[in-house]
Amino acid sequence: MPGPPAAPLSASAAQPAGDVVRWALFACVVAPVVLLAYGTSLGGAAGTALGLAAVTAVCRVLLRRSERNRGGRRRRNPVRTDGFARTHP
Repeated sequence: MPGPPAAPLSASAAQPAGDVVRWALFACVVAPVVLLAYGTSLGGAAGTALGLAAVTAVCRVLLRRSERNRGGRRRRNPVRTDGFARTHP
């Protein structure tokens, strides 16, 4: 018996990578501010901001790449999940 029809995706659910990147950018701003509030040096807070921004940029690239490839090509040699190893003649 089929289940109920799936509800249409909201705008935020359709762009999960965008939401992740927005939250990461928010963290890039908030983390140094909190560090400064608790007495960390300006250089330490700036280094933290740069590190978080670099990680965010790499994650954004990887997320966009995975979204672009999600509906497209399939892998040539997919990994088997049935417990049997693939043998070659």
